[in-house]
Amino acid sequence: MAQKNTLLVNELLKEINTHPDLDNWLQQGNITTDVIKGLSKNLRTESRFQDMPGRFANAAENLVQYIYKSWFALQEKRRLLLQRKQNWLSMLRSDVELELESGCSLETLRTQATKILTQKKTELERNQKEKPDQAPKDNSKALFNSLFQAYDKAKAPQQRCAIAYLLKNNCQVSEVEEDLKAYQRRRRKKEIEIERLEEQLKSRLPKGRNLSEQEWLEALEQAQGLILDEDQWREVQASLTRKQSPVPFSISYETNTDLRWSRNEHKRFCVSFNGKGISKHTFEVFCDQRQLHWFERLAQDYEIFKQNKELVPAGLLALRSARLVWQEAEGKGEPWQVHRLLLHCSVETRLWTVQGTEEVRAEKIAKTQKIIDSMKAKGSQSKKLKDYESSLERLQTFRGFSRPSRAGYKNNPSIVIGVSFELAKPATVAVVNVETGEVLAYRDVKQLLSKPIKEGKTNKKKTQYDQLKRRREQQRLNSHERHNAQKNGAPCNFGESKQGEYVDRLLAKAIVELASQYRASSIVLPDLRNIKEAAESEVRARAEQKFPGYKELQDRYAKDYRASIHRWSYNRLAESIQLKAEKAGIATEKVHQPHGHTPQEKARNLVLAAYKNRKVSAS
Repeated sequence: MAQKNTLLVNELLKEINTHPDLDNWLQQGNITTDVIKGLSKNLRTESRFQDMPGRFANAAENLVQYIYKSWFALQEKRRLLLQRKQNWLSMLRSDVELELESGCSLETLRTQATKILTQKKTELERNQKEKPDQAPKDNSKALFNSLFQAYDKAKAPQQRCAIAYLLKNNCQVSEVEEDLKAYQRRRRKKEIEIERLEEQLKSRLPKGRNLSEQEWLEALEQAQGLILDEDQWREVQASLTRKQSPVPFSISYETNTDLRWSRNEHKRFCVSFNGKGISKHTFEVFCDQRQLHWFERLAQDYEIFKQNKELVPAGLLALRSARLVWQEAEGKGEPWQVHRLLLHCSVETRLWTVQGTEEVRAEKIAKTQKIIDSMKAKGSQSKKLKDYESSLERLQTFRGFSRPSRAGYKNNPSIVIGVSFELAKPATVAVVNVETGEVLAYRDVKQLLSKPIKEGKTNKKKTQYDQLKRRREQQRLNSHERHNAQKNGAPCNFGESKQGEYVDRLLAKAIVELASQYRASSIVLPDLRNIKEAAESEVRARAEQKFPGYKELQDRYAKDYRASIHRWSYNRLAESIQLKAEKAGIATEKVHQPHGHTPQEKARNLVLAAYKNRKVSAS
């Protein structure tokens, strides 16, 4: 069944990739559900899909729509980013070039730039007073956008050059003589970013999973023939080098009542699924201690729902959706005996407590009532209206869930915690009183992970920080083994045995505990969007300046730097902190990480930047 599901996904992707309306869908950024369902309906008339369960087909259709939604969004983001970078590069010129183009001295340009800057700041302040509701959250960004718009509208060369001077100096008038080498590196960095984006926009269309090796063999046969077109060669090369996944696509269950929970004779949790061909199978659930309480809750909710189906609102069940996922493993034998079948459950964490349940109930009642009012206003008397009215009644009347009560988190609005990320020190924390600007405490990663742990059966005292050191040592060994394997042409898939995720959880827990200790109102995290892209372009520009004309040395320098910067998953750490903070009832914010000489300064500046944004948005 899972193989048929993957085959249907592959065929749908092929149909859409060759569809004449693909360019129109790309421009619209969307492909409708009706189009995908129509293509799926035509394919399912074929003999190879006739016995396929409807739920599996729906899962394939939803997956294809999600794949293209993500791909369309990614392409649009790249296109807009490319356009902005090209506009910036066309504006960026050295001081000497600005003098030549404007026909006046640098001092004259600085004088005019000062006048323009004062004028734009006055305009922004006046607009904020006149329209406080429409005031921008970030004044510096609003000023930059205003200057860029003025640059596009300006006709006089002297005015354009004065505005270009402001823009390249971060909306300031610099009295320092320009460093020509730094300017060249900055310009080359932007050129590299544009080249990389142009390559990414040419990226291949979404591909399916080839459970057999037929596609690879076809690409190999094509590579042996005559290839004249460069794009064709790239396509063949990508097919040959792309790692083939031997496991089927996941199967999603979007309805929480499609899963049936029970316990077997060994008191283990078991789950079965609604649907033709799979409902007769019951799966035993294996999980660790951290997940066990959630499965207990899901089983309790299902038992209540099963006994009172007509009274229990499905919207208040803790389970939201589920997904069956095959995890690739190594070994010999049949695929279902080698690979692992995982169950990913999406849950509403607020439904863990009485207070959270009432909050969700109120939201769903308001939403359902709004839909009913809208349908009645249109004069609808359909069965759908009666279903909504029944749902509303169940939401208002049912109180059968037994859930624990938890006191709300009481915070101090003036206390905020900032977390800065760096290579050498993955996380540094500053506890700041935003009213006075005073730093109440700093914590580095060693202090955060200072709790003792017990190692195995020995009584040797170790701390959580030793786990971090162990992970770094494992990374160093993996890097060395990977390098040797690449030299010998051997497989080089060296993992970290979930060490990284474990250390992230330890750090996240320590940061949230520190926030609770100081009753912090929020935790401020750095905005990591495009951080790797910016770092990659920066190191490429540095490599070219450090070894001009020596491509091999440039590649080696970039490779060494890349190896160091990609050794920590900052996004994963940020997600762990957000998840822990949400459970504790602490808000999280994200702002662009400001500059600072030390990690402590960066963490403090992060808090002050977030507080400044708050004041601007409140004014």
